[in-house]
Amino acid sequence: MGHLYIPLAAGLLCLIARGNAECFPGCTCASDRHGRSVFCMGAALDGIPAGLPDDLAKIRVERSRLPEVPRALFSRFRALEHLWLNFNAIAVLHPRSWAGLANLTELRLQGNQLRSVPWTAFQDTPALRVLDLKRNRVDALPEQALRYLAGLTYLDLSFNRLTVIAKEVFLNWALYHGVEEGVGGDVVLALHENPWTCDCRLKGFVDFVVALSPPIILMNSYLTCAEPKLRAGKFFHEVELRACAKPAVTATTSNVTAPQGGSVTLTCLATGRPEPAVWWTYGLKILRGFNESLIHVDEDTMKSQLMIPSLHLADRGVYTCTANNFVGNSSINIMLDVRSSPSLNAPAGAADENVYIDIRIAKQTVYGITIEWFAVLERPSESWFTIHFGQYDVPKKDTVYIGPGINTYSVSDLLPATKYEICVALKNQAPRAGQCVVFVTGSDISELEQREKLIHIVVIVFAMVLAVPAGMYACTTDTKFTCFERCTEMWKDRRRSGRGEKPGERQGTFDSLQAASDDDLCKDSGEEKKTRRRSEDKTNKALKADHRATAQL
Repeated sequence: MGHLYIPLAAGLLCLIARGNAECFPGCTCASDRHGRSVFCMGAALDGIPAGLPDDLAKIRVERSRLPEVPRALFSRFRALEHLWLNFNAIAVLHPRSWAGLANLTELRLQGNQLRSVPWTAFQDTPALRVLDLKRNRVDALPEQALRYLAGLTYLDLSFNRLTVIAKEVFLNWALYHGVEEGVGGDVVLALHENPWTCDCRLKGFVDFVVALSPPIILMNSYLTCAEPKLRAGKFFHEVELRACAKPAVTATTSNVTAPQGGSVTLTCLATGRPEPAVWWTYGLKILRGFNESLIHVDEDTMKSQLMIPSLHLADRGVYTCTANNFVGNSSINIMLDVRSSPSLNAPAGAADENVYIDIRIAKQTVYGITIEWFAVLERPSESWFTIHFGQYDVPKKDTVYIGPGINTYSVSDLLPATKYEICVALKNQAPRAGQCVVFVTGSDISELEQREKLIHIVVIVFAMVLAVPAGMYACTTDTKFTCFERCTEMWKDRRRSGRGEKPGERQGTFDSLQAASDDDLCKDSGEEKKTRRRSEDKTNKALKADHRATAQL
């Protein structure tokens, strides 16, 4: 007996050694009573090794960074019953990823990066019993998602990003009806740790979950709400949800009259389930610069307010409050009338005498400009500004309201060879002297490269010149080098004035610039004409002067 025992034990050890041998770099193959298996843990794989035997019953590939499962990747393993692909950063599944796996009973895809699942792919796995999708990024389940999973006994969708599920997802599940009829055994569902939005859209699912009873079992029956805030942290069985409803918008009055220069607040009430988005429009455009606030009155009602500061006549018109959710939308109009006040049409009174606004061009491109301003105000946290912008010769300028704490504004899509004016005034007052910048766009829009080089220098020069409060002309995009030279000279005058020249000389420079026209600013003098006749080398010298001026700045 002793002689027989020793060879038998030695043979068993050899079999175990062969079973645990490395069959592929980073992978281990084994055999047991359930069949042959392969384990690849942390191996640097870009696919399934080609040398694996076709009769494998279990494949476990984990932490190998497989980005996707292409079509029919495992189709040659006809006997495969257990497939584990956990923690591989899989983001894409093909609709035929599981082709040929008619005997597959367990599929684990935990800890991957799946945002969606091609549920029709499971028509190739009629024997599937266990489906583990835990810790992915799945955020939706279509109503027919479980159509081809009639034989499941375990479905894990926990720790995903599901917010809303229709109860029809489970009512359309053939297994659910089989369980109701007493066919089959227990079915375990894991749906916890998802950011459920407990509003009307989840009503059917909440009712379904609360009514569940064996043999359908929730792994964690205490599903909790994440949104909205008033229900955050509550269990499903603690909330009562109502059916969804189209928004309805009302207002206490449809006509509002206010005096010019005053402020007015328009108010509307919006009800709806789920909570609708609410916004105001005027003249078919979404309002910008006005202060909007939204207050929750109760679970289904919100109060939206639009505050319009310092009314002027241009604010007359119809203001529309609109509410919208996925069920529908509703709106109401409020007519605002502004009473004229002669005193406000005159220059600002003594109350605003100490207000100082310094405006300058901060940035220029071939497409537009950005202005910034510095204001000395008595109530900086409450004061609003009005931007007036348009072509210089057009009396009525476009106006934009800017709230407290903002000191920049950009305009773009400018027309070539056009004179523009942009002003910054307090509230809705008329701009005062020194609160405007007048500039002329260039006429040659084809030489973009040269224009951008010139613009770069002009911006730097005028970023300094425009730092004083003055209404003036600026050559922003003109390619004439005489204009550039004149701008450079003004910058040099500015530098000289900073080194001790008399204030009167400095002011005279700015006054002459203010009195000039855009034609005069870029007009050749007699001496300049002679210089222009010399050769094109003058152009190259001017460009070099550009860079020297930039370096000095």
